[in-house]
Amino acid sequence: MTRELSGKRLELLTEIVPTISRVGVLWDTEGQSAAIGFKEYEVATRALKIGLQSLEVRKPKPDFAGAFRVAIKGRSNAVIIVRNPLTTSNQKQIADLAIKNRLPSINETSDFVESGGLASYSSNDADQFKRAAVYVDKILKGAKPGDLPVEQPTKFEFVINLKTAKQIGLMIPPTMLARADKVIK
Repeated sequence: MTRELSGKRLELLTEIVPTISRVGVLWDTEGQSAAIGFKEYEVATRALKIGLQSLEVRKPKPDFAGAFRVAIKGRSNAVIIVRNPLTTSNQKQIADLAIKNRLPSINETSDFVESGGLASYSSNDADQFKRAAVYVDKILKGAKPGDLPVEQPTKFEFVINLKTAKQIGLMIPPTMLARADKVIK
C-alpha cells in the first residue's frame, strides 16, 4: 500500500508541476519508517524516470534550511516530505522553507497543507477513526483483536493550498483543482 501511495503522490506532484525533472525527498535518517518511505520514493521516481535527491535531516538539531540549500544546489524542482515525528513536529518551518525557496511540496498528511505546504495525498482521517470505532465496538463485544482482519484505508484525500501556489508563482491546472477533495484559499 505504501508503495502505491508514494507513487500516487509523485504522480500528482508531476501533474501539478509537469516540468519536474528532479525531486528532493526530505527525510529523517534516524527514523526507521522514514527510511522505508524514502526507499518507496526511490522506486516511484525510477518508475516515472524522474531524478531523486536525498535531503537528509537528523536529530537533535535538524538542519532543514541546509537541506533546502542542498535541494536548490542539486536543482530539485520540487520536494516530497516523508512523514515521521521529526518532520511532523517541524511542518510549519518546512512549509515556510519550501515557499521561501519557491519549491512545490507534497506531504503525506493534510495538516501539512494547512501549515502552508502546497499539496498532500493521504488516507482520510475521519474515515480511519470511524473504522477504528467499529473495531473497538467489536472488541468490547468480545471479539479477539487477533481474529479481526487487518484493513487498508479505502478513502483518500487530495488537498491543495492555492495561497501557497500563488506565493511560489505556480498556476495549478484547473483539472487538478477539480480533482482535489479540498482547496485551501
